[in-house]
Amino acid sequence: MKRFFDISAALAGLIVLSPLLAAIALAIWLADRHSPFYPGVRLARGGAEFRMLKFRTMIPGAWKSGVYATASNDPRITRLGRWLRAAKLDELPQLWNVLAGDMSLVGPRPQVPSEAEFFTAEERRLFEIRPGITDLASLIFSNESALLRGAPDPDLLTQQILRPWKSRLALAYRDHGGDLRSDLRLLGLTLLAAFSPERARAGTARLLTQWQADPLLFTVLHRLGSGQPPPAWPPPGGSAIAGVVQAAAASAPDSFEGSRR
Repeated sequence: MKRFFDISAALAGLIVLSPLLAAIALAIWLADRHSPFYPGVRLARGGAEFRMLKFRTMIPGAWKSGVYATASNDPRITRLGRWLRAAKLDELPQLWNVLAGDMSLVGPRPQVPSEAEFFTAEERRLFEIRPGITDLASLIFSNESALLRGAPDPDLLTQQILRPWKSRLALAYRDHGGDLRSDLRLLGLTLLAAFSPERARAGTARLLTQWQADPLLFTVLHRLGSGQPPPAWPPPGGSAIAGVVQAAAASAPDSFEGSRR
């Protein structure tokens, strides 16, 4: 039922949104005469690689900077790209990935291969299910780029305070969700977040309560709700907070754009 719903919803979305998709693609191409799409390499279920489609929101060749994480003041983001990211419209082409079977509407966000190399054994359980367009982390960390704003090392900050909690949220979905009912609730919360982040956060807390999720996640919810960043923490299955971010080879351009989610 989950897969049938994914196919039906993705196909309907591509048809209904085709005028908007075409308009966005044209606007990006007119801005610099480069491809409007960014086909980043990500990991599918089982660890296989696939090309995740997004609307390009950065300048051509942004990967050459060697920076993974994307803060809200990142100079690589174009004027149009900044608006697309704020409205989450840059993710719409991933409906094609859902239709192709590489992704689901709901599931852990796809991982960059070079970053996944440092996952713990516990985190690698996430590769047992399809990645998705939206998930709990997308809801809770919708202001991620603002958290990274001004950080001297956005990659290190991501490893210390974002990855540990995102992985825990994704594992909560993997262990307690994954059914059509849970997916419909998460899709509803995703839509609600566009109009009322506070109500969406409250709905997320209720869902985590039903799942009897890690109590630490409620602390993170509270801190984010009060405008505070989450604490640095070891990743699931790890015993130490990240101190050094292992940089990927500069020859891997597909690892860079849009790794904020």
